[in-house]
Amino acid sequence: MTAITEKVSYEAEGDVGVITVDNPPVNALAAAVRAGIKGGIEAANADDSVSSIVLVCAGRTFIAGADITEFGKPPQEPNLNAVISAIEESSKPVVAAIHGTALGGGLETALGCHYRVCSPAAQVGLPEVKLGILPGAGGTQRLPRVVGVPMALQMITSGAPIKAQKALEVGLVSEIVDGDLKEGAIAFAKSVVAEGRPLVKISEQNDKLQEAKDNPAIFDDFRKSIARRTRGFQAPENCIKAIEGAVKLPFPEGLKRERELFMELMTGEQSISQRYMFFAERQAMKIPDVPRETKTFDINSCGIIGAGTMGGGIAMNFLQAGIPVTIVETSQEGLDKGLEIIRKNYAATVSKGRMSQAAMDQCMGLLTGTTNLEDVADVDIVIEAIFENMEVKKELFEKLDGICKDGAILATNTSTLDIDEIGSVTKRPEFVIGLHFFSPANVMRLLEEVRTKKTSKEVMATCMNLAKRIGKVPAMVGVCEGFVGNRILHRRSEQATALIMEGALPQDVDRVLFDFGLPMGPFAMSDLAGNDVGWRIRQGKGETSPVADKICEMGRFGQKTGSGYYLYEEGSRTPKPDPVVEEIIVNASKEAGIERREISDEEILERCIYPMINEGAKILEEGIAARPSDIDVIWVYGYGWPVYRGGPMRYGDATGLQKVYDKLCEYQKTHGDFFKPAKLLEKLVKEGKGFVDL
Repeated sequence: MTAITEKVSYEAEGDVGVITVDNPPVNALAAAVRAGIKGGIEAANADDSVSSIVLVCAGRTFIAGADITEFGKPPQEPNLNAVISAIEESSKPVVAAIHGTALGGGLETALGCHYRVCSPAAQVGLPEVKLGILPGAGGTQRLPRVVGVPMALQMITSGAPIKAQKALEVGLVSEIVDGDLKEGAIAFAKSVVAEGRPLVKISEQNDKLQEAKDNPAIFDDFRKSIARRTRGFQAPENCIKAIEGAVKLPFPEGLKRERELFMELMTGEQSISQRYMFFAERQAMKIPDVPRETKTFDINSCGIIGAGTMGGGIAMNFLQAGIPVTIVETSQEGLDKGLEIIRKNYAATVSKGRMSQAAMDQCMGLLTGTTNLEDVADVDIVIEAIFENMEVKKELFEKLDGICKDGAILATNTSTLDIDEIGSVTKRPEFVIGLHFFSPANVMRLLEEVRTKKTSKEVMATCMNLAKRIGKVPAMVGVCEGFVGNRILHRRSEQATALIMEGALPQDVDRVLFDFGLPMGPFAMSDLAGNDVGWRIRQGKGETSPVADKICEMGRFGQKTGSGYYLYEEGSRTPKPDPVVEEIIVNASKEAGIERREISDEEILERCIYPMINEGAKILEEGIAARPSDIDVIWVYGYGWPVYRGGPMRYGDATGLQKVYDKLCEYQKTHGDFFKPAKLLEKLVKEGKGFVDL
């Protein structure tokens, strides 16, 4: 065996030259890998004893993509296009042996090979769009030449991988190898030579492009079909343009077009933000004061208190991860209703083809319903998901403390209440933690984990690992009212309410925030959640809101009653402005002595978004969040902040903290100390720094 570079080796096994990539953990295409593959191809072509070549990878996967740490740095030769060209121009057939995942540059490398074989569990795809870019080494030019334009459009704009069997059906791989992949690939390479099969250069294959050449409307039709899913994103459109180039241009010119579109994205703000979020999500898993080697507890069973919407959704996460769940309700009627909703949710997923009936049956088989709290005595973790009342929660935790075994974690799903106070009624406050799931809990990816002053490091480490196991993106925060997500949301809500009192209408505020990239504005969101929820909370606190209270007094609770801030036609979720609401707002302004005025879209955006950034700075000052990027993770995965804007703190940096600070000062002069800049924000501006520097 000859080491071509420290990451790639070459060895002749009989008359087959084997190039092995070994760059753990995922064989990323670092410079040493690229140079090694190119050098291996050259060595094999110069080896007279060799008649064919196999490219294989050590470890758990084939090349899983580019080395993202090289992004933004000066390019190192050879570039990937040069490597792929060397493979394709090899005078001896090259066979890619794919196991694990061949993603991004990994699949592009495989597409440069003359043939591809894979293991039964392999997956292949081009996920670059998820980082705000497109495949930049011929992926948009070669893939449609193999699988056809319609499938290439779907794969590249979604970034979703396909499994081995599908790859075989569409001709992306030639054979699925059962047993030892390397041996199977060598046997396949020998058969190519023995049968005199041609060197298949995908760049020269044009048959699969003919359908799109005959029907150019295929591209605009596809754009319409994905418009809702890709709203606001630039990368999917550039992907489509690149594939159009594959159809309309000769291969070399198509490559140039791909490169132009790639660089346009690579240097743009959207890709910078999406790559930032890629790292932020991974960084959020690390708690600064909890060492990596911290001991964790086994979680093999879960108890959930409350079979309502949240409790049922939380249960589904655990069931799908294969963790048995005991769900507790106070009445048999409530329990039966909750269990039926879980069953219906799974059945709907099965009917859409996203889950097999066998998988649903397995999940339901792990679920036990009970009205007896004692039945959670032996579970490893209990999650309370009852209504937001401190005294009721404390009473429950006191009972659980006496029922649950030693070492069991007691978690609350509260979204606002003081978890230190909840934990104080137990004899195990170090085992108490907040696990704030977001609704619908079986869909939303964020898990806002809340540490108390006494939560142990072992419990925190266990819950971070647990989040990953049940498919969530976790972020650890401290205790304060609303924690991180809702605390920031409240600042935006306050300004949205102030704006409609001063002259804007709900549809104005919602439109501006929707156009910014959020899934919906605050008033449409309130109608969706139910306006009566906030009404009850205000009543409990002795607070009032002239417009919101009036709407609720009229029974306008939102979508569930057919009216709220908007009107909803029967069977429709589309909000329609209502003159009745406008009259309520105008009268409320008059009663408050406020003279209404025209408010620009720019002011609406600044007054809704800049206080969020400012509140994030206060949260960092107080140590409630460990990093600005943790706040961004919470807002992207929990509240639908557009990933291409990177979260509120990243957006503040992109906008310029000086501009944010100056505008806050302006609004402070005209609208009061609500807008007073946080000390941390002021400090960063004076030092010419951003949140990224913290």
